[in-house]
Amino acid sequence: MGMGDTHGSRFAATERAAGPHPKVQSKGPFAHPFLPTCREDLDARGWDEVDIVIVSGDAYVDHPAFGPVLIARFLEGRGYRVGILPQPDWQSAEPFMALGKPRLFFGISAGNLDSMLNRLTAQKKNRAEDQYSPGGRTGCRPDRATMAYAQRCREAYKDVPVVLGGIEASLRRIAHYDYWSDKVRRSILLDSKADLLVFGMGERPILEIARRLSEGEPVGDIRDVRGTAHVLSEADTREVIGDTSTSVRDGKPLLLPSYEEVRSDKHAYARMAKLFQLETNPKNARALLQLHGKRAVYYNPPALPLEDDAGKGTGVAMDELYDLPFTRTPHPMYDEPIPAFETVKHSVVTMRGCFGGCTFCSITEHEGRVIQSRSADSVLREIREIRRMGDFRGTITDLGGPTANMYKMKCSKPEVEAKCRRLSCVHPFVCPNLGTDHGPVIDLMKQVREEEGVKHVFIASGVRTDLAELSPEYVSELARHHVGGHLSVAPEHVSKKTLSHMKKPPVAAYERFTAMFRQCSQDAGKEQYEIPYFISGHPGCDMDDMIELALWLKKEGYKPRQVQDFIPTPMSIASAMYWTGIDPLSGEEIYVARGLREKRMQKALLLYWDPTQHELAREALQQAGRQDLIGKSPSHLVPPEEKRAWRQKRRKPRRPPR
Repeated sequence: MGMGDTHGSRFAATERAAGPHPKVQSKGPFAHPFLPTCREDLDARGWDEVDIVIVSGDAYVDHPAFGPVLIARFLEGRGYRVGILPQPDWQSAEPFMALGKPRLFFGISAGNLDSMLNRLTAQKKNRAEDQYSPGGRTGCRPDRATMAYAQRCREAYKDVPVVLGGIEASLRRIAHYDYWSDKVRRSILLDSKADLLVFGMGERPILEIARRLSEGEPVGDIRDVRGTAHVLSEADTREVIGDTSTSVRDGKPLLLPSYEEVRSDKHAYARMAKLFQLETNPKNARALLQLHGKRAVYYNPPALPLEDDAGKGTGVAMDELYDLPFTRTPHPMYDEPIPAFETVKHSVVTMRGCFGGCTFCSITEHEGRVIQSRSADSVLREIREIRRMGDFRGTITDLGGPTANMYKMKCSKPEVEAKCRRLSCVHPFVCPNLGTDHGPVIDLMKQVREEEGVKHVFIASGVRTDLAELSPEYVSELARHHVGGHLSVAPEHVSKKTLSHMKKPPVAAYERFTAMFRQCSQDAGKEQYEIPYFISGHPGCDMDDMIELALWLKKEGYKPRQVQDFIPTPMSIASAMYWTGIDPLSGEEIYVARGLREKRMQKALLLYWDPTQHELAREALQQAGRQDLIGKSPSHLVPPEEKRAWRQKRRKPRRPPR
C-alpha cells in the first residue's frame, strides 16, 4: 500500500469527524493537523481513549526532526490512535492523566538530547538556553527525564505498560559512566522500573510492540523483539546463564561484565565497552546479557535497518516516515518560538546512520553504522511541502544528515558486511569494500536546486573530508552551488596520536580537501572559506598535543570562535577512555585530562588569539615547559603578562601654617 493510500484510508476516517483543537484551524483533508495533547482534543475527535501516549521532554513541534513526534506520527500512520504529552509537569502524576488511560502503553522519551547534556556544559555549569523549549527557557524538563516520566506514568496507571525510547534511554541501556555524577550508573531500564526499552532508531521495534500488545499479548511475554531490552527476574537470570561461563553457546547470549564489576574495576569497564561495540552490526550481532545484582538486563540484537525506498519491501521504509502528514510547525499552544525548530524548519534530512565510528560521537551507537537513505522522490516531495510554508523564501538551509556525503553509500559486498565487525569503514583507512560513489548525492543536489521555487540549497551538515577528496566532482558541485561563503568541516585535531584515539583521519586528509575546495571555489569565481571545528580535552590528548594544534592554527591563520570542550556522553568509546584511562579497543593506557581547570587550559590554547584566554594559555604553556612560546614576536603563541605600573599614592596636602 502506498503512502497516499495510507493517508487516505487510515487518517480520514478518524480525523474528518469533528472540530479542531480550540487554537487549531482545519487544514487540507485533515480536520486536526496536530496530535491530541489534552482531553478536549479527544472529545473533538469523538475518541473515548487513545491507544498510545507518547511523553516527550521536548516541546511539541510537528516536524520529522523531533524524534518523539516522528515515532508518534509513524504509529498514527499505521492505524493507532496516538496522543502526545510534551514537557508535562513532573511534580505529580496528574498531568500524565491528561489524555486518559492509554489502551496499549506509555512511550517515554527525554527528547532529542540526553536531559543531563541538555542542561549542563562540559564545565558542569547550567546552560543559558534549552533549544527544545518555548522561548529557549530552561527548567521545562527534569534531570534524568526518562526516569522521572516513567515513575509518574506508573503512578498514574499502574497496569499500563511503560516503554522507554529516545536517545537518553538508548545510550544508557547498559551500565554506563555518567559524567555529571562522576560515577558508573546501572542500566536506566532498572532505575526507571519500565517494562521494555527500545534502543536505536525505534520504528521497527515500537511497531511490533504495539501490534503484539494490541493482539492481547502480555508485555511480560514480549522478549524477543530486535532493538529492545528487558529485565530478567532472579529465576530467569539463573536459567539463562546456566553457569558462570562467558563463552557464547547455542541459545546463550554474550555475557558482559556485570554492573558490580564495571563499577569497581576500570579494566572490566573497558572490556565491557569493547564487547558491546563489537556487537552493534545488526547483521551479525548477538544478544547480550549484563548482571545487575541477582537480576540481569537482556539485550536483543539491534533492529534491522529500514529499507531505503518505499515499495521495495514489506517492512518499514525511510520514505514512509517523511511522507507522514507533519504540519512542520510548533503546536499553537506556544506563544514563543522554539529555537531548535528555527534551525531545522527549512532543512531536509536525506539519510541516517554513520559508518565513521568516531569515538567521541554517539550517533553511531544510536542511529547505527548502516546508512539508510531516502529516495530522491521522497526528498523532492518534502521540498514541495516546505515551499508551501508561509515564511519560505527559497532557501533550503541544509540537505544532509549526520554526514552530508554518506548518502546512499554502503558495503559493496553484502556477504562480507554480514560477517564484518569492523567499527569504522573509514579508519584507519577507507575499506576497499565500501562503495564511495558520490554520484547519487550529486544527482540529488542537482535535482533539489532545480526544483521550482528553490533559490539556494546549502549543505550545513558535516562533510567527511576523507570521502569527499575521492570525488573532485562532488567538491566542485559543493563549492559552486551549495556553500554560502563558509563550509563547516570537522578535522577535530592535528596530533597524530590524538586523532588515532578519536578514530579520525590524519590532518593531511583535511589539508588536501581544503586545497581542493579552495581551488574549486576560485574556479567558480567565489571567495569562500572552510570553518574547521576542533575538540579540546579529548582522552589521549595531553597539553603537548594541544600546543601542537594551537601552533598549527596560528600557522594556518585560523582564529576559531567556538571550540568543543569534550563531554563524555554515555556509552561512547571516548567516554570509556575518559573513565578508565584505557583505550578499550587497543587496551593501551592513555592520558586523560579530568580536572575542570586543565580542561579550561586546553581550550584556552585553541583560543590563543583571545586576550581573555591569555592567562589560562600562559599557565598551560608554563605547565608544559613551553615558556619559549610566550612573547610578542610572530613566533610566539601568547604575549607575556603585562606588568602593572605602580600608582603613586596621593599625599594629603599639608595644612598651611596658621
